[in-house]
Amino acid sequence: MIINHPLLGPRDAQEFIYLGDASLLNRPDWQTADADTAFYDYQYLRDNPAGRHQELWYHEQGDRSWLVVTRDTTTHTIEKVEFASDVARQRGRSK
Repeated sequence: MIINHPLLGPRDAQEFIYLGDASLLNRPDWQTADADTAFYDYQYLRDNPAGRHQELWYHEQGDRSWLVVTRDTTTHTIEKVEFASDVARQRGRSK
């Protein structure tokens, strides 16, 4: 699989480490009353969807950037690749 890095261009997926669902960017607030439940859900409960999905990938053998890859998990077709920091910023503004 080829991941089209936003700065470095097309890179082989072997340069990256898959880290799971991009919802990990939505870290719970540790100061809320239900923080223990929120962190349990954050840490242990994951969806495993078939189809379009946003995933976190780490460019370990390159520039060490964190990326959000939007990919169809049934065909491995990559729709979009963005820096995780940009996605987190966009999500923060939409709240």
